[in-house]
Amino acid sequence: MHRDHNCGELTIKNVGEEVLIAGWVQKIRNLGSMIFIDLRDQFGITQIVISPEEHKEVLENIVTECVVQVKGKVLERSNKNAKIPTGEIEIEASKIQILGKCKNVLPFEINSEKTGEVKEDLRLEYRFMDLRNDKIHKNIILRSEVMKTIRKKMDELGFTEIQTPILANSSPEGARDYLVPSRLHPGEFYALPQAPQQFKQLLMVSGFDKYYQIAPCFRDEDPRADRAPGEFYQLDFEMSFAEQKDVLKVLGEVFTTVFKTHTNWKVDETPFPEIPYLEAMEKYGSDKPDLRNPLIIQDVTKIFEGVDFNAFKGKTVKAIFVPNGAMQGRKFFDNMTEFATNEVGAKGLAWVKVEEEGLAGGIAKFITPEVQKALEELGMVKGTAAFFMADEFKTVQKIAGAIRIELANRLDLLEKDVYKLCYIVDFPMYELSDEGTIDFNHNPFSMPQGGMETLMTKNPLEIVAYQYDVVCNGYEVASGAVRNHDPELMVKAFEIAGYSEEEVETRFGALYNAFQYGTPPHAGAAPGLDRIVMLVADSKNIREVIAFPKNKKARDLLMRAPSKVQPKQLEEVHIKIVEPKEEK
Repeated sequence: MHRDHNCGELTIKNVGEEVLIAGWVQKIRNLGSMIFIDLRDQFGITQIVISPEEHKEVLENIVTECVVQVKGKVLERSNKNAKIPTGEIEIEASKIQILGKCKNVLPFEINSEKTGEVKEDLRLEYRFMDLRNDKIHKNIILRSEVMKTIRKKMDELGFTEIQTPILANSSPEGARDYLVPSRLHPGEFYALPQAPQQFKQLLMVSGFDKYYQIAPCFRDEDPRADRAPGEFYQLDFEMSFAEQKDVLKVLGEVFTTVFKTHTNWKVDETPFPEIPYLEAMEKYGSDKPDLRNPLIIQDVTKIFEGVDFNAFKGKTVKAIFVPNGAMQGRKFFDNMTEFATNEVGAKGLAWVKVEEEGLAGGIAKFITPEVQKALEELGMVKGTAAFFMADEFKTVQKIAGAIRIELANRLDLLEKDVYKLCYIVDFPMYELSDEGTIDFNHNPFSMPQGGMETLMTKNPLEIVAYQYDVVCNGYEVASGAVRNHDPELMVKAFEIAGYSEEEVETRFGALYNAFQYGTPPHAGAAPGLDRIVMLVADSKNIREVIAFPKNKKARDLLMRAPSKVQPKQLEEVHIKIVEPKEEK
């Protein structure tokens, strides 16, 4: 009734045909004796030619972004447009009907160079219009295609797709839960799952060999640039009778398949390099290293032990050598120092240039011939710019990691049009919390390397788990672990983190109980769908690959959520609002 062709399929072969198409008015060009309209739908753009005399009445109400239906004959264009598939033809309108009116004044222009200048909150408030933008629209379609590819690959690998509950129990996954009050059970709460962790392990106990789903996950945490606040989606999978290497193989196949199917960029072949966590922190200052960046962090603490430079005394000293960096002017080094102190929290940034005449600038006067020789062996050769950072061990690692990234960005050192992937392995099982207590570092359900003996005899902060991440171009794109499937091991592992056996039975009763009835060794992982699509789309903003995202403050400006509810609704779920106390 509304159309017999879409706006992207008519070609020179259709010339002479009577057609019926419909879409949004993207652009109107009034040349006086003739009016041209670019009509747009999901599939493309078709040019419409309209006689203003014949269609005067309807033309008075046609504005950009209204929806119209056009009947007419396909003609060959005199001024062809090679940039679009329909660029050889146009439709001479014999009948025009407005199907959907639009206000004369738009909140912002949909497809123009100025769209990127519009405040993001305004675009999110009118997200239904923002999604008409060609780039954003294609991202959402791309997301759909990536999901099809993932499902196809998981099916090929023998996985079974199973859905797990959304209303679940509270679980210590590392962030706050979103709690849902129960109407039928006063004072009790469901929790939206931070991940389907316990359910997928229970599926392994239930005898399913390989499970997967594209699962929504919910975490009440502060927004981050590379994660949508509140909710996100992941490819969640688990395998029975599997070890770490089995899961890494599946991850490698999934990522190479997705990237090779949907981009023209170069993709690393499997197996990806395995980098132990401690090595990643040492060489890159991060457990999410961007391997497109050629710069490596060096530890030069011992080299500077005898140097009379107060800023280095008693500190861990890290160095980054930048080949050909000596050609940079003084302003570059000043700007890097400003970045280090203002953006990263460093106390300073020492530097030196290796010129033909010798060392220059920065801390050159403190570098003795013996120190220089030792630094040369590490790569501080002629033409190099060397940057030095000093602080407490963990602090200086993070500072050096940030400096490494900034240097690569400012000097355009990143390898172009390539996906560089690696596995980060051997994560610490535990870490010290801000309160100084022992806490889980990664995933509480992971298997410690060395099993019960390790838990009984080792310093908890030295215990390494069978935990692993996949990192691509500086983003963590998957995380997983070999699971702890032994109930005694589980109790001991949680005991070290401050949980009693009673608490384990109460909080993880289903899993704890299931482990008493024959549990196969199992392992799994969860690639993040949103980040994968963001990388495939070459987008820097994760909200541009999500149809209806929250803003940076975790608000849905379109649906106006979160919002207050009626008192009766609160009564039904036995909730009373306690207003926050005003600070005096």
